[in-house]
Amino acid sequence: MLETLRRIVQEVNLAEDLSSALSVMVLRIKESMGTEVCSIYLLEPKSNQYYLMATQGLNQSAVGETRMGYSEGLVGHVGQREEPINLDDAASHPKFLYLEETGEERFSAFLGVPIIHHRKTLGVLVVQQRDRRRFDQNEEAFLVTMSAQLAALVAHAEATGTIDGNLFEGVESESARFDGISGATGIGIGKAYVVYPPTDLKSVPDRAITDIKKELRTLNGAIKSVRLDMARLKVKAKVQLPKEEQGLFEVYERMLDDNALAGEVREKVSEGNWAQGALRDVVQTHIRAFEAMDDPYLRARASDVKDLGLRVLSFLQEAKSSINKIPPNAIVVGEDITPTVFVDMDRENIAGIVSSHGSSNSHMSIVARSLGIPTVVGVAEFPLSRMEGRDLVVDGYRGEVIVSPSDAICKHYKSVMEDERELSKELDEVAELPSETPDGHCMTLHVNTGLMADVTLSLERGAEGVGLYRTEIPFMVRDRFPSEMEQMEIYRQQLEAFHPKPVTMRTLDVGGDKALPYFPITEENPFLGWRGIRVTLDHPEIFLQQVRAMLWSSESLDNLKIMLPMISSITEVEDAMHLIHRAFLEVLEEGAHIEMPQIGVMIEVPAAVYQVREFCQQVDFISVGSNDLTQYLLAVDRNNRRVANLYQSYHPSVLRALQEIVTQAKAADTPVSICGEMAGDPRSALLLMAMGYDTLSMSASSLLRVKWVLRKISYSRSKEMLDEIWQMDNAAVILSHLDYVLEKEGLGGFIRPMHGSVHS
Repeated sequence: MLETLRRIVQEVNLAEDLSSALSVMVLRIKESMGTEVCSIYLLEPKSNQYYLMATQGLNQSAVGETRMGYSEGLVGHVGQREEPINLDDAASHPKFLYLEETGEERFSAFLGVPIIHHRKTLGVLVVQQRDRRRFDQNEEAFLVTMSAQLAALVAHAEATGTIDGNLFEGVESESARFDGISGATGIGIGKAYVVYPPTDLKSVPDRAITDIKKELRTLNGAIKSVRLDMARLKVKAKVQLPKEEQGLFEVYERMLDDNALAGEVREKVSEGNWAQGALRDVVQTHIRAFEAMDDPYLRARASDVKDLGLRVLSFLQEAKSSINKIPPNAIVVGEDITPTVFVDMDRENIAGIVSSHGSSNSHMSIVARSLGIPTVVGVAEFPLSRMEGRDLVVDGYRGEVIVSPSDAICKHYKSVMEDERELSKELDEVAELPSETPDGHCMTLHVNTGLMADVTLSLERGAEGVGLYRTEIPFMVRDRFPSEMEQMEIYRQQLEAFHPKPVTMRTLDVGGDKALPYFPITEENPFLGWRGIRVTLDHPEIFLQQVRAMLWSSESLDNLKIMLPMISSITEVEDAMHLIHRAFLEVLEEGAHIEMPQIGVMIEVPAAVYQVREFCQQVDFISVGSNDLTQYLLAVDRNNRRVANLYQSYHPSVLRALQEIVTQAKAADTPVSICGEMAGDPRSALLLMAMGYDTLSMSASSLLRVKWVLRKISYSRSKEMLDEIWQMDNAAVILSHLDYVLEKEGLGGFIRPMHGSVHS
């Protein structure tokens, strides 16, 4: 059966369109099961009717013509019950509906199974036979299996706009919607301008060479050309990008150093592979390493490696870029758009960006936020080949793209855009004002950073410090562990940029599914594996060197704070503190003039929630990683689309855990902060303030919105809101209540774009 299934799926995947795929499927299922009829009925959502879309055994003239209501006939009965129905005499069933045009009156045995995708009924798959008999369990299991395959096929066609008036004759087509991830907030309306990479690493074959010196000269020429290209883009970036954002191109230049990608490629060439094959091996190895990582910020670095690899390859192949002068009001669409792509375009013509790959932490997303370009990334099923020139709406608040929007949808989003323009003027007014409630309660607002590119925007928006600085980057852009001096120089830049404001540096957070290319770790369950503090405690030589670099970088500044990730026991804290004090004494003996920085732990796993009081006896502060804590508490991978809807920050269990943490910390008189998406959402920020959190750390793009709302809602009112939600047991109800409260307070505009939409 498994081999039969594979053959059918393979043939269906080769079909040119949905109609062809359905025809292939009914034919192969009929042959495999040895039945006389196989038919597929699809539910058209607008008319709420089932259409006969493909059949083998019934009259072909009925395809596209036969239709029945949602609850009519045996087909409707299967759909309503959402389970298989197996009958030996279909005509005797009270739900049997005689449809003369199909010719099905000749058939007695009936087996129908629903086609369901993510709890949504899409149609019904039916087999029939003349003889009176019940299909056996194996036959039923096979049809259920085929139905699951069919559900994915139909859902994809529905998402990509294939199911429209061409299939359902006479039914008005609807706009197609695609879910992705918000890269940069805002609304963009325009026509798609598709960007294709000029080269493809995957298609490069291995090719043995005999003249290694000649091949190395070719490689060196391509690398030199890319360096010149980077220098050209850097000049353009000085005009188009803020000063600190230009650091992105310096990262690219460093990746071309001999001790990074370029050196690895040369080694492969020296072993006898031609330059293009060597480049492919090295780049794909790094891409796989980055993409396997759990941390979304680090996973996004795969995009940078790929972009650089394609640029070198394009010079090796002497390929020309497909990027031309883009038309006005364009939505730039591509598979994996990088900053080097759209810096080369006219910024004033870019209305939005859509990328089928990438994440909110990619360099492209960071630059898009800096430039204020609405961006949606990670749109997995976006049909790039059919997008050129299509009307699009980019909803950077919801992480959604709408293809061929109706007049009603366009009108709604234009209204949102106008509201946003007015709102932006108001937000700018609070940049220099304190984060203080009307009744005098102060909240400290910090930012999360990882690149120098984050600095300018953070300071412009009034950030009072850094609540989370990711130190992994120096480890990611090299083919070896960075030296203590290299780390120190990078950390020093961050500390100087924010001085005298505090900068909280998280120690190296790798391991498990965040393995370094030169430090591979393979595990069956990386989410629960060797990662974070577990790795660095097992390798004190790495931990000590990093802490020493941090301490040296803080000399004469003294605005460093150190934070330990993935803590689950007091023993880990004690072991880490021992090493930190050892490093501190070493640098003092070597002549450093520094103060002992504050040390804190991150609460990211459930076990840590119940040890906060004990941690407070060892450290100076507590910081909650709300994203990971929510993920672990609910056992939900939020990057898994099948269960992402179960990732709920307002889940009562999550809120109770957050309250438990701050209650324990306050009892020990220990400052407690929180970083992650909850800190940057004005609604949850109010609850966190009411719970007792001292500091909220968020992306710079969220800071002004949070500050504005905190300045409008009194601390006493936030306490009342918290008391109200403790009486609720449902995340959706809690969120709706918070929205209602803010609407009532006249602050709906600050949260409405985050979830507002319209459907035609």
